[in-house]
Amino acid sequence: MKRDLKRIVLGVQYDGLPWYGWQTQPDGRTVQDQLEVALKKFTLTDIATTCAGRTDRGVHAIEQIVHFDTDIERAPFSWVRGVNAFLPSSIAVCWARDVGAVHTMNAEDDADVLHNFHARFSAVARTYVYVLHNSPIRSPLVAGKVGWVFQPLDADAMHEAAQVLVGTHDFSAFRASECQAKSPIKVMHSIDVKRHGEWITVTICANAFLQHMVRNIVASLIFVGTGKHSLEWLRTVLQNGDRSRAAPTLMPDGLYLAKIDYDKKWDLPQVKTYTLPFL
Repeated sequence: MKRDLKRIVLGVQYDGLPWYGWQTQPDGRTVQDQLEVALKKFTLTDIATTCAGRTDRGVHAIEQIVHFDTDIERAPFSWVRGVNAFLPSSIAVCWARDVGAVHTMNAEDDADVLHNFHARFSAVARTYVYVLHNSPIRSPLVAGKVGWVFQPLDADAMHEAAQVLVGTHDFSAFRASECQAKSPIKVMHSIDVKRHGEWITVTICANAFLQHMVRNIVASLIFVGTGKHSLEWLRTVLQNGDRSRAAPTLMPDGLYLAKIDYDKKWDLPQVKTYTLPFL
């Protein structure tokens, strides 16, 4: 007799440098491909995964959230240890949670999220961190893990300018031309720019993001930090919605998907704080 499906949620961390982003590709060189291969080796069945946010090539994740459905019975620690045994060193499952049976949708229901946890649609906010190494000389010790700016940056000016982006706005000026999002209007909850010696972190929290939105925002803040442009320039760029007026897209190296927020009812064992080893 076939057992009912239940939904398993994973917290996944990865170094994005070796991979062509999250989403599956024919050559298999993505994080999703590697995770699904590991799941198949562990369970001996094909398992499709869904993530909270599809990261681009070279972008890292401190805690990506992934779910899948299965009728296989395993303890949470078994999912963690079993899947990790088949993953490359640059990817690891940090925790697992069984969030219960998958409920059958009614005909009038528009989304799975109405009844079930969904890694993407149940998310209420997402936080990314971009790490900049602000030094005259690049460091080979963090190559591929941080962005590098050799000109002195005024982090306070960057932080002040960033506040014009907080709120509900049309972020077309910071949207990649190939972005497939239905709407450019997003709710920016907060942007914090802080200096830690030679390091600057830009922490951005919003309900959702457009493709390359974080990298384009940080690049534009760098223009403010070097004195090339002012706070009012950034405000005008946002209001005009013209991508060509904003800064060119910044390298992916320093970008980290840090946190996905969900309703407390799902009781996910997410990390309470996140740290980066070089800060």
